[in-house]
Amino acid sequence: MLLAVLSGAAPRRVAAQPIIRQPSRPLDVPYIATHERIVKAMLDLAKVTKDDFLIDLGCGDGRIPIAAAKRFGTRGLGIDLDPERIEEARANARSAGVAKRVRFAEGDIFEADLRQATVVTRYLLPEVNLRLRPKLLAELKPGTRIVSHDYDMGDWEPDKTVRLPLPGGAHLLSLWTIPPRTMR
Repeated sequence: MLLAVLSGAAPRRVAAQPIIRQPSRPLDVPYIATHERIVKAMLDLAKVTKDDFLIDLGCGDGRIPIAAAKRFGTRGLGIDLDPERIEEARANARSAGVAKRVRFAEGDIFEADLRQATVVTRYLLPEVNLRLRPKLLAELKPGTRIVSHDYDMGDWEPDKTVRLPLPGGAHLLSLWTIPPRTMR
């Protein structure tokens, strides 16, 4: 700009570029948007109601908690490491008119407090599901429903599995329920 002033040319304004923050560590799972029919089927499989508190692990753009809030009046939380996805999820919640029912937090799903959940949704890779399994069993209350898109949790058999055909291939949705605690 100094050179423009010295040469007599009118200074040019440079548009401010948005600052894109990188995740605090490498992502465990790439972001892939979940098809709306899959979102609906996941919520139906979990039998979500207005009384539930849904936590979406690796929430991406927030579509699952937002859909639950719009359809059922559910309260919810989405957690993701990617700050760009969290900003997008917050904007999507505002646009959908459910920002007072759902919130989104940038964070590590392995460090998040999940105790408030009555429903947990996720679209995570098998190795992430296996690492997450002990945390789910330790923190979630008996009766909490967990729905996974496409990937299982090893030898923990789901209570129910649904095959959802879509153009491009079928998707597998699985439901688990946290069992009662055993007395020691």
